Amino acid sequence: MQPMQLDIFNDSRDVMLRNDVLQALLEQQPALAQTAWCTLQNEYPDDAHLPPLQLLISALAAFKDRAAQPVALLTQHTALQLLQHNLQAQLTPAAEQQLGQAAAQLWLRPFWQELIARAAALPFAPQWEAQHVAPMLLHLQDWAAAMDAVTRIASWRRIPAPLGWMAQAKLHAVGLAGSWPLLAELAWLSPKRLEAVIQTAQDAPLQRLKDQFDASFEPDAGLVDASQDLAWFPAWVLTQRPQDVVHLSAAQPGQHSDPEQAFRLLVNLLGLERQGRHHDIVAYRKQLRDLNGWLYGVYMRTR
Repeated sequence: MQPMQLDIFNDSRDVMLRNDVLQALLEQQPALAQTAWCTLQNEYPDDAHLPPLQLLISALAAFKDRAAQPVALLTQHTALQLLQHNLQAQLTPAAEQQLGQAAAQLWLRPFWQELIARAAALPFAPQWEAQHVAPMLLHLQDWAAAMDAVTRIASWRRIPAPLGWMAQAKLHAVGLAGSWPLLAELAWLSPKRLEAVIQTAQDAPLQRLKDQFDASFEPDAGLVDASQDLAWFPAWVLTQRPQDVVHLSAAQPGQHSDPEQAFRLLVNLLGLERQGRHHDIVAYRKQLRDLNGWLYGVYMRTR
């Protein structure tokens, strides 16, 4: 890890002593950090940085001790939940406060990697979805490893959480075009989960499409529950970006909901239009109009 930029322009004694502690922490030397901390405590016993610095030193020392031992695999989701809470609610704020956010992320990475190794044998459980290696790998932005972890979950493509994890990882790994099938399947299976993936991924082209969809969607033409409106997103995308049909059409069949049926109708319509089969086009357009008048109107405005 590269040394962080310390407060070298402030030559006050307390800042210099704190920097000694921080430098030792960044160099992964808990004993040296503890010695520097004791010096700071002796000279500035009321320094507000002492408690969080001691927390970081103790955590690093314990981590070093564990690293010298065989990996202790976790067998209970509750145990992982507690360790995650300690890392997220205690260690992470202290590290960000003392080291800065960027340096803290690098410094904390080995702690996350240790948790991932210890949780390797824990199976996916819907009631414990956060207690699985895949979301932790996403947190570390290890997209390939996250996708590999998801593939080991039975029927992952039919479960909202792992399908969302795979869509997020693939979006980062291969881009929007290669991720369309998973995003479409997620829209039909769990629109709320797709909303979360889009917000988390921060993919600019996808977000722009989502914003345009939100601005144009007519709630009274969709489901009663507005949170389900995003299920129509894949079909709407075909009306705006017909060139993406080659990617979107690879989406696997779901539960044959109205939004999915509309999507399949549009896939067929685009194919019929390329073939110039006007009689069949009229029949499919009628089916689309009967299924969703708003979507039919959007589609016809592009013809």
